[in-house]
Amino acid sequence: MSPRIISINFDKPDAHKLSVYEASGGYGSLQKLFTMPPDEVIEHVKNSGLRGRGGAGFSAGMKWSFVPKDTDKPKYLCVNADEGEPGTFKDRKILQLDPHMMIEGVIICCYAVGIHTAYVYVRGEYVKPARRLQAAIDEAYAKGYLGKNIQGTGFDLDVVIHMGAGAYICGEETGLIESLEGKKGQPRAKPPYPAVIGVFGCPTVVNNVETLSALPFIMNEGWQAYAKLGTEKSTGTMLFSISGSVERPGVYEGEFGVNLWDFIERSTGGVRGGRKLKAVIPGGSSSSILTADEARSTYLDYESIAAAGSMVGSGAIMVLSEEDCVVKALEVVARFYAHESCGQCPQCREGTYFISQIARRIENGEGSMEDIEKILDTCPLLMGVTVCVLADSIAMPAKSYIEKFREEFDQHVKEKHCPYRSAERKSAVL
Repeated sequence: MSPRIISINFDKPDAHKLSVYEASGGYGSLQKLFTMPPDEVIEHVKNSGLRGRGGAGFSAGMKWSFVPKDTDKPKYLCVNADEGEPGTFKDRKILQLDPHMMIEGVIICCYAVGIHTAYVYVRGEYVKPARRLQAAIDEAYAKGYLGKNIQGTGFDLDVVIHMGAGAYICGEETGLIESLEGKKGQPRAKPPYPAVIGVFGCPTVVNNVETLSALPFIMNEGWQAYAKLGTEKSTGTMLFSISGSVERPGVYEGEFGVNLWDFIERSTGGVRGGRKLKAVIPGGSSSSILTADEARSTYLDYESIAAAGSMVGSGAIMVLSEEDCVVKALEVVARFYAHESCGQCPQCREGTYFISQIARRIENGEGSMEDIEKILDTCPLLMGVTVCVLADSIAMPAKSYIEKFREEFDQHVKEKHCPYRSAERKSAVL
């Protein structure tokens, strides 16, 4: 049974309220926190092995250490609560069910880095989670956990919610910063990185909601307790949004290092209706697909999934059964990325639209064998050539879908229709 760190309070009535959180030991880490030098807190987080849970998987403590200490400029924290990738809905759970855990994590991060203002950039569609978070922030101010002279320590911290406007690209950290500054949400070229020149031209830490929510456990129990969970390079636990053709879709917390399919089956009850497993998309819509055999033989950690040719990403696991159409899955994913491209890079602007149109043509039974090859020829042209990785995010899945399920694409062309589509049943994928 996997330990529960992030989701430990999810089942408690009124877990979003301060009184319930405090009764569970909430904000207890602050007593220890304010007795430690900030640099020691950063080393504590580094040693825990905590990696960013927003998709990149970079060391959280290392990211904090990049912020210059000898600067006259103010420093900022931007909490990435945009969560716009299809199939990802874990951060929403935290904001709705246990927002104080994230707020406590925000305090830990800000104290360690010397930050006195934090912005929480919330996805525009997350109206209820944003209201829950604002209520929790208000409670924290009233109790002295936020504001001036927190708990009599002399440390000041303000937390402000900023609502996005529904653009997926603002989940990319520099696109988020541009939007927060009131500009068009388009990613910046890097370097310089946000740690040096971020929001308002000042040093900035950008962390995901779940990343920050892991900090109270690390501070309370010690970095050793966190580091012993999972594997050597993939420590701790992670929330996984599991959807698609499973019996019980939902958010499940798992310890790294377990078998991927065993975790999915144990958490959700397996493939819906007793059907056969066809494939698993392990890390969100931008990740490469795994066949059923690959999913059964792959372990759930950053290194193992990378070795299998995919990625953990944002922890969005999507399951396809024998009755789900891979071509339709590609058409849906390609349509999303074509719609969400910000347009500043020609390769992305044109390439995502091109793949989307061809995928739709093939799915509708109007494609040719040449069309399949066109997608494969286009994918390498989109990899690593744009300001951000949105173009890569369609190229990687498109290439893997075709290479691993080529017979389905060929079948659509030869039979001139989608063999999985019927009046009674449509694909449940994505």
